[in-house]
Amino acid sequence: MIVAGCDVGALSAKAVVMRDGGLLGSEIIRVRPDAVLSATEVMDRLIGNLGILYSDIDRCVSTGYGRDMVPFAQANLSEVSCHGRGATWLVPRVRTIVDGGGQDCKVLSVDEKGLLRDFRMSGKCGAGTGRALELMAESLGVDISDIGPLSLRATRPATLVHPCSVMIEIKIKYLVMEGIDDADIAAGIIRNVARHIMRLLFRFNIKQDIAITGGIAKNIGVVKQLEEMLDMEFVDLPADPQLMGAIGAAVFAADQLTSTRSRNPESHTGMKLRTDSGNMQ
Repeated sequence: MIVAGCDVGALSAKAVVMRDGGLLGSEIIRVRPDAVLSATEVMDRLIGNLGILYSDIDRCVSTGYGRDMVPFAQANLSEVSCHGRGATWLVPRVRTIVDGGGQDCKVLSVDEKGLLRDFRMSGKCGAGTGRALELMAESLGVDISDIGPLSLRATRPATLVHPCSVMIEIKIKYLVMEGIDDADIAAGIIRNVARHIMRLLFRFNIKQDIAITGGIAKNIGVVKQLEEMLDMEFVDLPADPQLMGAIGAAVFAADQLTSTRSRNPESHTGMKLRTDSGNMQ
């Protein structure tokens, strides 16, 4: 059985393929101008690397903000459901997940099967998200991949406590002009992002073990700052945390396929690509 998961988010598109309960391959790209192009390109790259065809994949589930636009998916599910399922599929003891995405941040609680029990989501403000972190890194003049390691070198972290990300960006530029050390500004940025995420966690019944997923999970500065604030360590997930939604979607695809085949052993539907006219190829 070969299944796939495709996660089209605000900043990146992710795809995974699983065969018989094991990960076969994965791909991550920056999002393209529209969700259809993002989904198609990331899956084209993945199946090309794996040397398989769309028709070889028995079922695909899509997730993320662009989940309704994935032309080759037979079903779609919310990202909160898929991140929870993906994390517990990898580490069954996980019960709380922080999903730091490009457009928002979520905290979710799952049961022993990885099914969603409760969640909290950040409001309209983009503070505490991957995009906010990206913009603040640009204001400092460093790449987002460098800001986490840079923050760990701080000796006197800058104070950045304004609730509005735009005002924080202006403050960062003032600090740069004042000659404040980049590492200290980076530490202030990291603390600001972590504080916004903690506001969600303070309103949530945290149950161990806790994991962090999404692009924010790849920032060592934010992860360490949150661990200090929580006084607990995040579970080490044995896969790229940015893939968690796509992994969960693929696991759901396998569940759906198993259920369908148990009811109808003769059923088989390979994944097909929808054309612009709406027809299937």
